[in-house]
Amino acid sequence: MIMGRGLRVAAGLGLAGLGVLLGALLLARPAPGPAVEPGSGHALYLAHCATCHGESGRGDSWRARLLFLRPGNLTDRERMQALSDQYLFDVIKHGGASFGMPGMPSFGYHLTDDEVHALVAYVRTLASPGERPLRADTSRGP
Repeated sequence: MIMGRGLRVAAGLGLAGLGVLLGALLLARPAPGPAVEPGSGHALYLAHCATCHGESGRGDSWRARLLFLRPGNLTDRERMQALSDQYLFDVIKHGGASFGMPGMPSFGYHLTDDEVHALVAYVRTLASPGERPLRADTSRGP
């Protein structure tokens, strides 16, 4: 009887500890962002581009810090306005090697032309003053 009771107490303490651990993990998780419509330019960006360019488009994701080549800052308004939609489409679809950006992979085998156009439209909003606040980052170039 005593041994059975001891096991129940130990199991109860173990479950309580597990509950505290799970509660702490849930509190530590970032709050979910706004809902993103599947197939939208934003959803495609998060799935394929944010890994390197970062969620904000500044090229500052934690994975980008591990890369030898720096991803472009898509929030740089001047630089982005100088690039045509066709140029952005071609770089996304065919990769950057032909354009002097060897670290930019091609997505032509993964995305349809319509999806690439949706990405171009979304990338344009990253440097648009009405869509997102821009902060000057003078620590590094584009």
